[in-house]
Amino acid sequence: MKKKQVWKKSFAAAGSAALVLSMMACASLTGNTGAGALQTAAQQSVQIKETLVESADGISEVLEQDVSGMFTDRDLDWSYDESNSVRIALAQGGSTADSSAVLIDGNTVTITEEGVYVVTGTLKDGQIIVNVSDTEKVQIVLAEAQITNETGAAVYVKQADKVFLTLAEGTQNTLTNGGTYAAIDENDIDAVIFSKEDLTVNGSGSLTVTAKSGHGIVSKDDLKITGGTVSITAQSKGLSANDSVRITGETQISISSGTDGIHVENAEDAESGYLYIQSGTIRITSAADGIDAGSYITIEDAEITIQAGGGYRDASESGKGIKADGAILIYGGTYTLDTSDDALHSNGDLYIADGTFTITTGDDAVHADSSITVAGGTLAVPVSHEGIEGLTIDILGGTVDITADDDGINAAGGNDQSGYTGMFGQDAFAQDSDSYLRIAGGTVTVDSQGDGLDANGSLYITGGTVTVYGPVNEGNGALDYDGTAQITGGTLFASGTSGMAMNFREATQGSILLNTGNQNAGTTVTVLDGDGKEILSVTPQKAFASVLISAAELKEGETYTVRVGNTQTQITLDSLICGSGSGMPGGQGMPGSQGMPGGQGMTGGQGTPGGPGMRG
Repeated sequence: MKKKQVWKKSFAAAGSAALVLSMMACASLTGNTGAGALQTAAQQSVQIKETLVESADGISEVLEQDVSGMFTDRDLDWSYDESNSVRIALAQGGSTADSSAVLIDGNTVTITEEGVYVVTGTLKDGQIIVNVSDTEKVQIVLAEAQITNETGAAVYVKQADKVFLTLAEGTQNTLTNGGTYAAIDENDIDAVIFSKEDLTVNGSGSLTVTAKSGHGIVSKDDLKITGGTVSITAQSKGLSANDSVRITGETQISISSGTDGIHVENAEDAESGYLYIQSGTIRITSAADGIDAGSYITIEDAEITIQAGGGYRDASESGKGIKADGAILIYGGTYTLDTSDDALHSNGDLYIADGTFTITTGDDAVHADSSITVAGGTLAVPVSHEGIEGLTIDILGGTVDITADDDGINAAGGNDQSGYTGMFGQDAFAQDSDSYLRIAGGTVTVDSQGDGLDANGSLYITGGTVTVYGPVNEGNGALDYDGTAQITGGTLFASGTSGMAMNFREATQGSILLNTGNQNAGTTVTVLDGDGKEILSVTPQKAFASVLISAAELKEGETYTVRVGNTQTQITLDSLICGSGSGMPGGQGMPGSQGMPGGQGMTGGQGTPGGPGMRG
């Protein structure tokens, strides 16, 4: 049975310059909570961290090995010998070519043999078609080419092994659809550039694609962009492919789309439908998802800016920022995401090794149906509904700064959190044994209106610096967990209401839960050791009524001073866990000056007459 604690405290009378120190002793609340009891748990936490890091490095090595197969030499080298190229001069009703491999029928130009073709000129209502053997490659060099097709694709790859669309250096090229697509064969051609085969866009020139109907660029196989400046305005998707979309080089891509910005999906092949970005600058404004992949997404280093679904201020459309049905792996880069729905969303696992993220979202900043691992980088979330939500969450390093209208970091488990019961009648707040939140390193700051750190399963703090500015309503707490809760390393400060306040259940360092009474925003909380040396000092920018403090410097048997504003209390740690989960009221007050009102919890001792202390 838990023992009731006795708190002795006294506060300065009104107008007094000195503070009278009080003494508080904490006896054992949870049985054995010493280092011996948790040594195994701490070792396991370290081992898990090392395993995750090693696993991440292993994944990175695999990806680096696979990069050699992501792009061929010809994808990356867009040079060509103009003296051995076929020249096509476009002109309305009078296009010409210097090879019989090019068939011209009115404003339709058809390439029938493998080779390099340099295209210049203007077609007001025409089309280039590639129809060669499925073993042949074609390179089309756009060099000041402007093609509009009122009723179809400006460029249509009907058959080939692969087509390279090269943007000649220093040139500006424009491809446009007028708003409708008329069938010219059995294929459903619904994009300005439509390829049934592998398609690579490269070069150093610029390309403007306008789809008044349909999509911008479509490949039914692999779509690669390895260079150039590509601007797409599309009534539907910007870039779309069946097997993969791959981007690298100093590519600059801007997309404004009526549905997804970049979409890749292959319903018939689970190993296809993936997105790989090695570098480049990508800017997307999409009515639906910014980036959507049917398989996995890997981004090694890129600058990506997305506004999806009108941004966080607009809930009229559902737009996720970067979404994958498989895993998402991010290994660096800069990301600015403004979304009406989740900013980063994986239906599988999500891993962030590095990168700088600025996220404003109407829903979750980072969401995964399975595991989330943050091993480095900077994740800044000034606006969100929930900050991070997943089945299991590991924060191993980096800087995480979250402001949330609901929970800050939520290891939600498999339960429906929208009401008291789940979809199938289960308890929405029941413990999920597979779910946990673990913070093993880094700097984590959470400002939440709901729970600060919430685990449907267990909560583990093994390292790092964690600061939680919790809710101001009594229905939530700075910490909330359903399984075990351990702290074996790091520094934690959590402020919030007293009604739902929780302490850890197991610890290898001191953990103090203190009911401070109602305090205004801007009230500083400071912890000093017996020699007056500062251990921790935090100034919450929100009102609070309780604080939870844990640090490696807090040792069992030692006495510490906790100063809240101009009031201070001495606490002796007879146990590493000091304070149970319902607040700790004091004894009778001292009439004459206002002390710190307490919440419910442990009955305090008798105060010294003269002014009110903590109320019970």
